[in-house]
Amino acid sequence: MSEQVFREMEQQGHEQVIFNYDKKTGLKAIIAIHDTTLGPALGGCRMMDYESDDDALTDVLRLSKGMTYKCGVSGVDYGGGKTVMIGDPEQKNEGMFRALGRFVQTMRGRYYTGTDVGTSPDDFIHSMRETDCIVGRPVEFGGGGSTAITTAYGVWQGLKASAKAKYGTDSLSGKKVAVQGLGKVGQLLVKHLIEDEGAEVVATDISKDAIEELKSKYSQIETCEPDQIYEVDCDIFSPNALGAVINDFTIEKLKCDIVAGSANNQLQEDKHGDILFEKGILYAPDYVINAGGLIQAADEVKEFNHDRVMKTTARIYEILLDIFKISEEKRVPTYQAANILVEDRLDTVAEVRKNFLVEEKK
Repeated sequence: MSEQVFREMEQQGHEQVIFNYDKKTGLKAIIAIHDTTLGPALGGCRMMDYESDDDALTDVLRLSKGMTYKCGVSGVDYGGGKTVMIGDPEQKNEGMFRALGRFVQTMRGRYYTGTDVGTSPDDFIHSMRETDCIVGRPVEFGGGGSTAITTAYGVWQGLKASAKAKYGTDSLSGKKVAVQGLGKVGQLLVKHLIEDEGAEVVATDISKDAIEELKSKYSQIETCEPDQIYEVDCDIFSPNALGAVINDFTIEKLKCDIVAGSANNQLQEDKHGDILFEKGILYAPDYVINAGGLIQAADEVKEFNHDRVMKTTARIYEILLDIFKISEEKRVPTYQAANILVEDRLDTVAEVRKNFLVEEKK
């Protein structure tokens, strides 16, 4: 495995990979630090019952690199990192998270973590007893609470920016939006679309209860079966549930001008971003438009301020317009344009920080 680790680190540009094991609690965790050009690494902790240690390693390397790009494009001064815990989330316990906190603390502020798939904010209350480097905390523990509000607000701004680029106006009034996924973010997004924009919404979810709850609030909303959402004739298709929804099977069904939503990893492969570009369908890169939660978590590192978080999240609008401009000028798909924007920022900051300072700004 050691040869594989160094080969992958070299290919993907990682700085550090740490394997952590605690005999008493059974904790098995890997922390990956991808790039700290902009500042300390930031990234959540995922817990899964991986089929193998190699699968866990692959996941943490991929996710930590993704966080570098997400932080870079969001304008926050943090780098990319990630933790994976190997095990069944149903078997997690206080000891594991206290042990994880001890390991994180040994990094002396080089890495901040918090909740992700398979973990919850309450889990990290235990970690907070052992480390100062936890974000995504509950409100009563000094955090910003649920990130759904911030994320949905950022997605709303992203939809408006996408409309501006595609139609020349950012008004969504009268636009038809097909919303896939009615979780916390999806429901809040629908609220923005109907109450703030006057958009027409067609929604779906695998949960019948979620659909009925939404219809009780908005009688004008249309609904469809989950597998029919791709074929809705609409202006905007908004994926807000699972990843890899833009794939060989679905991409030929789309009848929209724009794809923009909060789901992670919407493109099954990069080639699907290329196909969207060739078809003239504007794609808002997922790690840009859904960055509100990351922005909120980053703000907690020092002292959480709701107004500052919302103001920073609103910049997703301008960031996407910049990405769309790069895409148009360079004739590249928008996911590539987003990467260009991030890499330029990393290069600029790295060059600026070559200037010697007696003491770095805290």
